[in-house]
Amino acid sequence: MHIVAILALDGVSAFDLAIPCQVFALVTGPDGSPSYDVRVCVDRDTVATAGPTAPFRVSSSYGWDEVPAADTVVVPGIPADGTPDPRAVRLLREAAAGGARVASICTGAFALAHAGLLEGRRATTHWRFADALAERFPGTSVDPSVLYVDEGAVLTSAGIAAGLDLCLHMVRRDHGAAAAAAAARMLVMPPQRTGGQAQFIEYRAPGTDSADLGETLQWMRGKLGEPLSLADIAAHAMMSRRSLARHFRAQTGTTPLRWLLAQRVQRARELLETTGLPLTRVAEATGFGSVETLRHHFTRQVGTTPSAYRAAFRH
Repeated sequence: MHIVAILALDGVSAFDLAIPCQVFALVTGPDGSPSYDVRVCVDRDTVATAGPTAPFRVSSSYGWDEVPAADTVVVPGIPADGTPDPRAVRLLREAAAGGARVASICTGAFALAHAGLLEGRRATTHWRFADALAERFPGTSVDPSVLYVDEGAVLTSAGIAAGLDLCLHMVRRDHGAAAAAAAARMLVMPPQRTGGQAQFIEYRAPGTDSADLGETLQWMRGKLGEPLSLADIAAHAMMSRRSLARHFRAQTGTTPLRWLLAQRVQRARELLETTGLPLTRVAEATGFGSVETLRHHFTRQVGTTPSAYRAAFRH
């Protein structure tokens, strides 16, 4: 079984610590058995924080020595102005050298940086601490605007809730879109927010603002197989194109056509996993029109071809 070791350092964020426990524990195989063996690894009693207070300690039957043998190591948020325990830093290096996938949530990126795992790589963290990360580790290209960064063997995420997006992204990499969508439904959250989506999003409660795009987003999802232009979307939202672009970015962090493209690729992933439709039908059902166009956009976003994706993830 794929072992996920959650490295709990002193001062670990309680919310961040719970995220990978919850997400990975929700994923099961076709026979209902767990897909991940999740282990919280602590050194003695670790203090967990919630905001400015430290209300409880974390105990576990797993110690830090479990980390190098894990397949995935996740480091939740820690105090950004501190220095991680040298032994924990050494264990992170050993895990990475042994082929483990290493990920951080929020300020857990500082631990990865201390271990040298972000040197020469692109990374992110909570926007509030991005400048500090860039100043202390100039060899890291810090992007403060995105939800998460996937550098293959090393992944980093922005603050708190972005850790949910990162963990679902790893599930999607391991087991496909359907497994990630199932976990997202249990968490009552969107099945996919892409890593490049902005950290700064203006959220509105549906129906409380005349510029709310909830109905338009649902309408767009229902028409993925049809050609939709920016003019069509603006007409449905009863806005000018300029107003649509402004409100769309404020509420989703991206443009209407990029959001539509991401939804089409997501739907294509689901069809490839759950049906035997030929690629021509998949292309038609997702609005790409041709297999060539489907292959182009799918490969750019997913990193593999539709045929290879189906072979890897269709049960």
